[in-house]
Amino acid sequence: MSEPVQDLSRRGFLAGATALGAPAPAVPAVVQRRAGIVILIDSNEPHVMGHAISYSGNLTRHFAGLGQTPPIEVVANGQGIEVFRADKSPLKEPLAALRQMYPNVGFSMCASSKSIAESKENLMIQLIDGASLVPFGVGRVVELQRKGWAYIHG
Repeated sequence: MSEPVQDLSRRGFLAGATALGAPAPAVPAVVQRRAGIVILIDSNEPHVMGHAISYSGNLTRHFAGLGQTPPIEVVANGQGIEVFRADKSPLKEPLAALRQMYPNVGFSMCASSKSIAESKENLMIQLIDGASLVPFGVGRVVELQRKGWAYIHG
């Protein structure tokens, strides 16, 4: 005597489960909103840094039009730390203006990359006003993504 063939497709499983009185798998009713937006800069190319910074202003204006103010964090890692260096940033003035206009935008520099650059250049690197240090830039990006933040590579 042969056993009946089971329908292993999703439809067959759901029909079988419902017939047996088992509840159908739960489907989330609401998709969770992203908590914020993280933008990574890992290049010292002026156009790359400029685009990443303009993204933060454009995103702020976009969401303001929707009545929202998500936090935005620009994280500089590797060669990208140049954007937040007081001695080398080609964007000091635009960054100062951005901070003043949009307080929801924050700037973070990788402390590990900063330490490597200080060792190579034999000097202490000062950050632009408003920038802070995080232990590892890439770690900060992952930390924020795990909290539901959207990720943009600059």
